[in-house]
Amino acid sequence: MSNTLLITSSKNWIEHTAVMQLNALSELDGVRRVVGLPDLHAGKVPVGVAVVTEGMIYPHIIGNDIGCGMGLFRTGIERKKFKRDRWVTRLNHIRELADIETMNPYEEPSPIYDLGTIGSGNHFAEFQILEEVFEQDELEKLKLSKDDLLLLIHSGSRGYGQSILREFNDCHGYPLNSNEAGIYLEKHEHALLWAERNRLVVANKLISYLGYVSQVETVIDCKHNFLEQKGNLFIHRKGAVSAEVGVVIVPGSRGSLTYIVMPTDKTEEAAYSLSHGAGRKWARSLCKSRIRDKYNRETIRQTKLKSRIVCHDTDLLFEEAPEAYKNIDTVIESLMEFGLIKIIATLRPVLTYKG
Repeated sequence: MSNTLLITSSKNWIEHTAVMQLNALSELDGVRRVVGLPDLHAGKVPVGVAVVTEGMIYPHIIGNDIGCGMGLFRTGIERKKFKRDRWVTRLNHIRELADIETMNPYEEPSPIYDLGTIGSGNHFAEFQILEEVFEQDELEKLKLSKDDLLLLIHSGSRGYGQSILREFNDCHGYPLNSNEAGIYLEKHEHALLWAERNRLVVANKLISYLGYVSQVETVIDCKHNFLEQKGNLFIHRKGAVSAEVGVVIVPGSRGSLTYIVMPTDKTEEAAYSLSHGAGRKWARSLCKSRIRDKYNRETIRQTKLKSRIVCHDTDLLFEEAPEAYKNIDTVIESLMEFGLIKIIATLRPVLTYKG
């Protein structure tokens, strides 16, 4: 279809169901362009997609976790002070982040009833360190160094986004001049704000729980599920980041590197969008049966990069195993092949918390 673009390479397998879902989106009223990114995979709507519309908005494309995204934080803790075994022991004392008391630091009451939590699924809090630097000048603009211990938070608007979607779940969409569209856009912006605030709250309370005076600073915050207006057009992103916000972060699985990348000036063809991560390769229901014999209760909590995982849900550990995800290097190579990014640096995980 002329208004559909799939950004991939011969090395990067895309499932047929995801491509069919991508093409179906192109047939919606008001759709001007649909872009499938290298991490594209099937879902209720395809994940890893940007949909450009004129005169219409489609909340169901954004889904229930409005503002889901990645926050990369400088912790204020030197890399040499990272104590893996001690931190693992400390984090194993809680089953979930809700077990740590959360204070709302904002004057406005939180619409997220479980503020300071990340949720389950593919959400996580992960301590990382710089692995390799490709663009030193760009890295210095971010004020990052090899001495830093960083924290990457993946979470969204929690139950708040779900409540908004329940109210606006008409798959036929809403004309831009309708009352419903106006109300949705207002609530959407509020959810984006609180999703970003929630990531910062999580970062601060994790550092405090581990026994440090929190000096968390946001380095990058990029959203995955949201609407962005560009002129008279709206870009719907489901599992995609905006190339209009500068440097973004593209993580792999817990067993692979994370990439810090800079969009180029050639992203217009890709609806000003980039991949949000590696993208799932296997359905959750298939994971445990496929790799059950490869791991035991201990080895599933370690990675080939020598990082550790703290998670009390064994089924979730299998569902989120590195094997369940596409190769992040292949995703990045596809983006580079299309001339959409340059790599600034890579990060290596040292400790992942899920719960």
